[in-house]
Amino acid sequence: MSLAEKTVPPHPNYPQPQTNTNTTNQPSTNPFSLNTTQQIQYIYDMTTHSNKIAVIGAGSWGTALAKLLSDKGHQVSLWGHSPEHVAAILTNQENKRYLAGFPLADTLIATSDLAEALDDKNVIVMAVPSHVTRTVFQQITSHMTEDAIIISATKGIENESLLTMTQVFLDELRQSKRHGRPAVLSGPSFAKEVAAGIPTAVTVAAQDKETATTIQALFGTDFFRVYTSSDRIGLELGGALKNPIAIAAGISDGLGYGTNTRAALVTRGLAEITRLGVKMGASPLTFSGLGGMGDLVLTCTGELSRNRTVGYKLGKGQPLKQILDDMEMVAEGVKTTHSAWNLAQHHKVEMPILDQMHQVLYDNKSCAVAVHALLARSQKQEDEF
Repeated sequence: MSLAEKTVPPHPNYPQPQTNTNTTNQPSTNPFSLNTTQQIQYIYDMTTHSNKIAVIGAGSWGTALAKLLSDKGHQVSLWGHSPEHVAAILTNQENKRYLAGFPLADTLIATSDLAEALDDKNVIVMAVPSHVTRTVFQQITSHMTEDAIIISATKGIENESLLTMTQVFLDELRQSKRHGRPAVLSGPSFAKEVAAGIPTAVTVAAQDKETATTIQALFGTDFFRVYTSSDRIGLELGGALKNPIAIAAGISDGLGYGTNTRAALVTRGLAEITRLGVKMGASPLTFSGLGGMGDLVLTCTGELSRNRTVGYKLGKGQPLKQILDDMEMVAEGVKTTHSAWNLAQHHKVEMPILDQMHQVLYDNKSCAVAVHALLARSQKQEDEF
């Protein structure tokens, strides 16, 4: 069977391609409706020519990705919600607030006008915090190009619905009767190191291989390596659930515990993440990859980790509200801890580290008491899954 003859398997959370009604001489931008020759040309155009990309979110990560893409020669718009912040980016040709020291290409256009940012863009990169993703995406649906690729670069779970970010996209696409191709980009990748061109490897997951390989080619450089996967839910859960574990690792460091403790938290944290992920339909192999173990190790040990920093300050005795008020950027792990805890309750999955983090963050439990509660549990066999 040729590529053109294959059909996309039905999926309850994925809008299926519609019959091509394009009667003009222009080829459709939906690769599912193209014949083999047209599909080859489509992938070639996406990977070798300048593409029009909107990066939504002018924080450190959104700016780093916008810089990477514009430095590759793509036409990139960077949207920020604050006109004052956007004006400063344009004036300085640099995001001094969130990513100082990294000049941006003259061709990168920063704007606070969402319609302008999305105009004629065939790829959308979502890099806003998880708690505002739905609100922002609701505004995007009326401006987006039909069947655009929508990449989540946000590592979180919506508190109210317990949906991952691509599930939020799909929910809003259904309600607005629009079509798009959701994907997720995740892995061990601090924004400053990506902006500096330090060798980095990440994974992109999409339901269909064509979308994943297209994104792989869009982002890939000689320092930013991109692997592909079909496990979208696994990659999203790995990226989101590692953040509460990173807070725990920070608490351990703040309390003055050693590397033995941190190693135990990382390892047993991975076991918890994998248990919930598999229960929700993810592949266990995803959690041993870049978006699982790789991201977990980075976030639990890296000095640039916001979530580890929150934990470290908690371990030193600072109140959570003061810590968050003093932070310039969002630490997703605080909100994700609540979402993940509710997911674990719903799926009846045992996650003792997550449970203690939830009590520390939301019930004002002492960090030292939480550590004692973890160690005082009944003894277990390690390979119990």
